[in-house]
Amino acid sequence: MTAIGSIEEKRLANGFGAGAVLWLCVAAIFAISLPNISDPMIRYDDYPALFADGDLFWEKTLNEGRWVNYIWHLRKVVTPAWLNFAIYQALWALFAATLATVVVRQKGLTFFKGTLALLILVSPSALLISLWFNTLLPGLGLVAIFGLLACRVSNRTLNLLLPIFVVATFMAYTTFPLLLLAVSLFRQDERSIPKLIGLGALFTVSFVVAILLTYTINWSVHGIFGVPLAEWREATPAHNLVELRSNLPKLWETGNAFITKSSFGFYPAQVFHIALMIGATAVLVRYAPLEALYIYAGLIAGVTLIVLQVLKLGVSIPARALIFVWVFYAIAVVRAAEILTTKHAFAGRMACNAALLIVGSFLLQSYKQMNLYQGWQFETRQIGQIINSFEGPILVKGHPMLTASAIAAGVQSDLAFQFRMQHLVARNVIMCAANEALCKDSGGTLEELGPLPSISEFEDGAAVHFPEK
Repeated sequence: MTAIGSIEEKRLANGFGAGAVLWLCVAAIFAISLPNISDPMIRYDDYPALFADGDLFWEKTLNEGRWVNYIWHLRKVVTPAWLNFAIYQALWALFAATLATVVVRQKGLTFFKGTLALLILVSPSALLISLWFNTLLPGLGLVAIFGLLACRVSNRTLNLLLPIFVVATFMAYTTFPLLLLAVSLFRQDERSIPKLIGLGALFTVSFVVAILLTYTINWSVHGIFGVPLAEWREATPAHNLVELRSNLPKLWETGNAFITKSSFGFYPAQVFHIALMIGATAVLVRYAPLEALYIYAGLIAGVTLIVLQVLKLGVSIPARALIFVWVFYAIAVVRAAEILTTKHAFAGRMACNAALLIVGSFLLQSYKQMNLYQGWQFETRQIGQIINSFEGPILVKGHPMLTASAIAAGVQSDLAFQFRMQHLVARNVIMCAANEALCKDSGGTLEELGPLPSISEFEDGAAVHFPEK
């Protein structure tokens, strides 16, 4: 216990400077984002935030309680997509750097601090959610600011700020407050079970207040006390034990989707992550049980909220919402490796190598993932240039989301093409699938020319042809 105690004293005595590790994270995030920086991929329901169009986002204030995001939509200045994406990625780098600094309290850029920061940075969930960067920019900004404050203010001050940030980040993205919890847990200067209980109670009360305040705003604005789920979610709310049990498959679906996405669909990597977490837990329980308790307190708190939501509401939660699980996993792995290096040199080296293996391989996988969007981006840029030469209406036949490039990029809706054309060339194209009568009345003969997508001209305008379902 003496060795571990001395390590803790050294960690607590050192400062919270995050400068060097921040530059490391910024360099890493822009390296993996390089293929997507100049013309970033945007999910179809993220375009309203890019256009600063509050009317297009209004429905989500009711169905998702995203009031902070709605306020962001009301800004007057419309900034370019590349700038928004760059700022978003820089904010994620800032959060990773500050959390690593709070957890590994060593001066300067050390091996364990840098490894933890990069391991947080390469979270596949963070990679997935980054395609909604326009909408989530203010929410992640609050998370990053909280992490920065953790490096600057006292633990007491940070705890006083926690309820404010929990409420605000909840109205930006439901699971963002759990990232704040991770910061607060490891900002504790002297860990103890009573302090852990107190912080847990503070966070729980703050989260409940965030829910009630969101419900109240919805009631005052929309006339509904709550957040009714949108129809597309196909929710099956449970009202009794039988219905609760019937939602168990959705819980399995949620967990399976997370572990699959967190391994980029590579099954051996799934086994590797699980085994590594089990091993890290064993090390922490053996040598730092209180720290293990702190990690699992945060992890269990978040997972419990997810389980309750899945079983009660009957919806599966996307992997991108579970960033906090990866964050606690990263902390457990790196702290176990740090401890092992003082107890068992060989085991410590193996643990460090395992963490570095994840960092290296996931940096590469993240870069490859960012590169998958380029086919869709290039194809739509070409189409935009062509249709911009026509003065008449532009009809869209078929389904843009069914092209090879769209499937590779994971395009989720035909609306992505409509918004993309508005973004690129300021043209409001007509989607024939939703406006059949208007397309029929346009006159002319619409012929499919060569491989899809193709463009044909008719008397009053042009038509872009995509595959049919």
